[in-house]
Amino acid sequence: MVPNRHYLVGSRIHVELPTIVIGLCGDLHEDEIMIDFPPPGAFTQTYPTKPVRVIEPFGVGGGPDLTARALGEKLSELWRQPVMVENHPGAGSTTAPALVAKSPADGYTLLVNTSAHPYSAALINRLPYDPLNDFIPIAPLTSQPYVLVAGKPAGITTVGDLVAAAKAKPSTIKFGSSGIGTATHFGVEKFNLEAGIKAIHVPARPGDAIADTIANTVAGRTTYLMAPIPLALADIRAGKLHALGVSTMKRSSSLPEVPTIAEAGVPGFDFPIWYGIWVRAGTPTGMVDKLSKDIARVMTAPDLRDQLATHGTDPINMTQPEFARFVLGESESASRIIKAAGIKTLRIADQL
Repeated sequence: MVPNRHYLVGSRIHVELPTIVIGLCGDLHEDEIMIDFPPPGAFTQTYPTKPVRVIEPFGVGGGPDLTARALGEKLSELWRQPVMVENHPGAGSTTAPALVAKSPADGYTLLVNTSAHPYSAALINRLPYDPLNDFIPIAPLTSQPYVLVAGKPAGITTVGDLVAAAKAKPSTIKFGSSGIGTATHFGVEKFNLEAGIKAIHVPARPGDAIADTIANTVAGRTTYLMAPIPLALADIRAGKLHALGVSTMKRSSSLPEVPTIAEAGVPGFDFPIWYGIWVRAGTPTGMVDKLSKDIARVMTAPDLRDQLATHGTDPINMTQPEFARFVLGESESASRIIKAAGIKTLRIADQL
């Protein structure tokens, strides 16, 4: 018997029945059955019909958490469904993506992450997921500067002080990060390269949030780090951290008195942190398109933009295909930093 053949034409599926030989009855002639299906995208017009989970990898109070909660509130209003943010820090920010990669590809489990997501594709071997191929980039959210800070015990108050101290004792002073391969790690590696210094990396321990990393610098266990401005601001205002420079070419409205790193002595330095949303690969195309458009729609809300501005962030406007190309470019940029800094690629076990 010849196998059935199926093919899609518009919104109809053509099914060609096989020719069957049945004894003396002769051949049954081939025929064609036309089955009507809803037009493409009809299944996603009512999405979502149940609560949506947003998984976040850095812990309560961090930039991605704050952004995810602000966005989730707006999406919940639009969709008339609960949008629940869950924090899953740990393993160098790989715990949350691993959870999403194992979730159904149905659009009901979203990942909010930073540039750490494409960076990990370039740095970490044998992850329980492929950061580029197991996810679909949906939409960018915001961009903002980091602030390069030094703890008060170090006695470092300017970028020049930091560079001088590091050059006086190469590969001696320590810098912290929220995990190997995170943006806080790559931001400092990029700074070290462009400033011509070498230092020892002290990544966060498993389960630590970015607040723990900042606390280590405040206590003097590490000398410096790049931190999200909202999380470092209180310690800067209290004099526990010295703000050396912001990581973008433009000063931050949250710290207008702090120069950019480029102004402070490392010409051309530019390293913004950005946040975005992904879903698991295999999510239906219509659902990907709806998510992208709905997120772009709520990101234009004036009250949401005002709320994000209080955290020093600026919304990013890209289409879904543009964001997908941007994510790939960021992974390629990370590969160049890894090679230039001599960073060894890791196994996931090295993160735990």
